[in-house]
Amino acid sequence: MNKSELIKSVADSTGMKQTEASRLVDTLFDTIAASLKRGEQVAVAGFGTFVAKTRAAREGRNPSTGMTISIPQRTSAAFKPASALKDL
Repeated sequence: MNKSELIKSVADSTGMKQTEASRLVDTLFDTIAASLKRGEQVAVAGFGTFVAKTRAAREGRNPSTGMTISIPQRTSAAFKPASALKDL
């Protein structure tokens, strides 16, 4: 399922227009992203938890030249599903 299919599904199940459902889905994703950017976690009971994980800086290797390179610290989003979602 992609984003447009998700919007259509939300619109069909709630009776909303697709433009309203699109705004709703966009707002939901923007809110989750903003919380993760602030370092907060977003927990949805029965679904799962979105968390921001930080990877430490490390040394890597350029595959084309074989030279050692420095890879900076990076923060990325992660999702931990709830046990109810895992059981599905």
